[in-house]
This record gives sequence, structure tokens and C-alpha cells, in this order.
Amino acid sequence: MQQEVIIVGGGMVGLSLALMLAKANIRVKLLEAIKYPNYDDANLAPYHSSFDARNSALSRRTVQIYQELGLWNALQEYATPIYEVHITEQGSFGKARLKAEQEKVESFGQVIENAWLGRVLLQQVKQEPLIELIDGVQVTSLTQDTDLAFIEAKRGEYTHKLQAKLVIAADGRDSFCRKALGVSAFEHDYDQVAIVTTVQTSKPHKHIGFERFSALGPLALLPLPGEYRRSVVWPVKKGTEGEWLGDENDQYFLDALQETYGDRAGKFQKTGKRFSFPLSQVLAEKQAVGRVVLMGNAVHTIHPVAGQGFNLCMRDAYVLRRYLIEQATQGADLGDATMLLDYEKSRLTDQQRVIKFCDTVVRGFSNQNPILKLIRNTGLLAFDTIPGIKPLVANYAMGLKA
Repeated sequence: MQQEVIIVGGGMVGLSLALMLAKANIRVKLLEAIKYPNYDDANLAPYHSSFDARNSALSRRTVQIYQELGLWNALQEYATPIYEVHITEQGSFGKARLKAEQEKVESFGQVIENAWLGRVLLQQVKQEPLIELIDGVQVTSLTQDTDLAFIEAKRGEYTHKLQAKLVIAADGRDSFCRKALGVSAFEHDYDQVAIVTTVQTSKPHKHIGFERFSALGPLALLPLPGEYRRSVVWPVKKGTEGEWLGDENDQYFLDALQETYGDRAGKFQKTGKRFSFPLSQVLAEKQAVGRVVLMGNAVHTIHPVAGQGFNLCMRDAYVLRRYLIEQATQGADLGDATMLLDYEKSRLTDQQRVIKFCDTVVRGFSNQNPILKLIRNTGLLAFDTIPGIKPLVANYAMGLKA
């Protein structure tokens, strides 16, 4: 009899991992707290709490994983490749450029709107016979003994009572499962809110991604499907987000973008509705406890400054899949605690490197001390001129050195 895995959390990581396991012939029960939207119109992707207004810059490694799973053809239609990356600081001399052609790769990755990524993944999950999807249920209990893990989840007055050899908790930064396990988490509030939207510019994006550091925060401008559409992720100081939101502030927002970017993207002509998301770092002290393993934002939520969060989670999921395939092939226990601890140990170097990098960039570029600005811009120039640095950084950014 096939062993079954329960995944708690049907966001992008939970859906992706469910598909990874099902394609490895492992049965999955996938629980999601929020009811999924109806996708009646093939041309629309309604927002869901897990597939919201944000965008994801999928690294080359993440794209490779989706290709291996046979999912990339369905996703490619909604994705845009990045051929160049430009890094600058407003009002300073330093700049750095990465070109895919010079690094001998097709692209550095692909940008996709989360709403479309979620829609495609959900459609694939619904077509997979080895995945049982239960949405609109709230997990209220997680316990375990030496043989099994037990879940209780409520939908209205009905309580689902489930059990499995392994539970994977991918239920977000405020994870119920993490708290039920008694796992504490380190939290750091960056005192920032990310303003997220899409804009239209007078110049075509030409598949160039911009990272622009300003006194207000690091601003990412990434290409989207459509020659003149770009996504914006702009962290601003918490408490000031009100002045950036609302239709009445459209021109104010466009003017601020123009001032920050100059004419690099041409004229900022239109902005979509803007959304705000608080930014913090949340790091669980443990990832595996008995028959339960934490995954996605439940184990590490990081700043979006370098677009590495989802890609790191995908690498975690892919490695866990490898461990579980080996267990299943041997007919061994999928929830074996020693195996899960081995998985955790195998991921620490990659996780710690990415977490430290993102945190260092945010703290380093948020400080407007003139001496630090000089050091930063000298570093950007060095990055752009010293041989050997670009390929190394590019490979890490693409997830190929994980």
C-alpha cells in the first residue's frame, strides 16, 4: 500500500511540492485554509491569499525544476525571461550589470505574476489523481506518536480527522503547525512595507531587470509579459504606505518612480492598483520535529530584496522530494525522524547563505552614511570590473550553486 503524505498549506510552495511528490508516485492530501477562487474565465487569474498581487522572479534552478516536472510549458505562457540585470544606487556613481549572454546562459530566470503561477499549479493539482485537495479547512490540531502524525481540520461544523506517516507544514510565516510543535521562531521587523504593483513605461523593457537603491529603500523593476509592462516592488518605511496607495495617489507614485529611476525606463505612464505587504524576517529554530517537517515561509520568511525567497523554498522542496523518493523506493518510513533531520542538515548551508545575503543587502543599503555609500558604490564598480566575480554571483543568483 502506498504511503501518504499530508501537506498543510496550499500556497505556491505547497502546490509545487504536492506535484513533485505525486509525480514520484507518492500519495498526497493537501489542506488549504482559504477556499480557492473559481477560474471560470481562462483570461483571468483572481487573487487568492497565496496568489496575490506580487510577482516571483523564478531562478534558472526553479525553472529547471518545473521543466523536470513537466510543468514549464504550462507556465511559460505567463512568464518573461530576464536577459540583463542592472544594479545602481540613486545619486551615486556605482553601477553593475549582468548579461545572460556573457554568462553563457539563456536567461537569469523568469518573472511571473503569482496569480498566474498559482492558477496554473492549482489546475495541475486538480488533474493529478494522487493528490486529494481539501480547501476551506482550518487545521486545529497537530499531534504525533512513534508511528503516525495526526491532523484535525475543521470546515464549518465538520471535522476532518487525518493521519499519515509524514506531515509537511507549509502553512506560512504565522504557521499554526510550527506553534503546535512548540518550535520557536526568531523574528526581525524591517520596519518596512513593500508597495507592489505593475506599471507601463514608454520604453520597452527589453527583458532587463533593474535593482535601484534609494533613500526610501531598494526598488525592483522587472519585465512582465507585454513589451511595456513591468512589475514594481518598492519597500518604504512602515507607516508611510498610505501616501502611496489609492487611485488619488497614482500620479504621486508615478512621479516618485520617475524621480528615482530617471529616464532608464522612459516615462512612467500608468500604474495599476497598488498593494502593501509588511516585511519581516522569520526563522524557525528547527525544521524537522519527529514526523513533521516545516517548509516554505513556515521555516524561513526573508526580505524580497533579491527575489530569493520562493526560489530557496523550491530548492528545499526538491531536496526533500529526493529524500522521500529514496525512502519510498526502499519501502522505508517516509516520516522517519533521522531521515528528516538529515534533510534539514543538508539544507542549512544554502539556507544560511541566502538568508545572510538578503539581510546584509537590506541593512547595508538602508544606511545612508556617506562613508558606507562610498564603500557600497566602490563595491559595485569592483563587481562590474574584476574578472571572476560576475559568474560566481550570477550562478548563486540563478540557484545553480546551491
